[in-house]
Amino acid sequence: MEHMMPLMTRATEKTVGLVLAVRQDQLGLPTPCEKFDVRDLVSHLEWVAELFESLALQGERVEQGPYAGDFPERAERTLKAWSRPEAWEGVSPAMGMPMTALAHMYLTDMVAHGWDLARATGQAYEPDPEAVALGLGFTESMAEMGRQRGAFGPAVAVPDTASPLDRLLGLTGRDPAWTP
Repeated sequence: MEHMMPLMTRATEKTVGLVLAVRQDQLGLPTPCEKFDVRDLVSHLEWVAELFESLALQGERVEQGPYAGDFPERAERTLKAWSRPEAWEGVSPAMGMPMTALAHMYLTDMVAHGWDLARATGQAYEPDPEAVALGLGFTESMAEMGRQRGAFGPAVAVPDTASPLDRLLGLTGRDPAWTP
């Protein structure tokens, strides 16, 4: 927890900053996630925050609702829920996974979806290298399960010399060279 919370916080804060900088006229733009435009991606981030808040509180899996425009507030509640030591203990009743694995999943979501949003809206994005490294390691061990559960698309080949961020993106089914 002591190591992950600062990384989760920084990744969340970067993604919140990206969301806050999205202009109304950008909500319909395409994103690297084929099924999402910018509005849908922000809505998905709202759901991710709500879901991981619930999971940290040993709650149920929640369904995604419509776009609400309140990702920053939801993200703040998520971080507050994960700041409790008991949030890191045991296995999630809703997901059947260790709580530490869910924390890595949340971190990976913030890094990858932060890139998605930045790329779609033309914003600069420099994720924390340590967050990227942890997300990459987690994704390497969970990619096949992620694909089976629909969380990741088919892997996109990247050169062996690609940056850790590009390798993470490729593993999750994103093309690091994607442009709008």
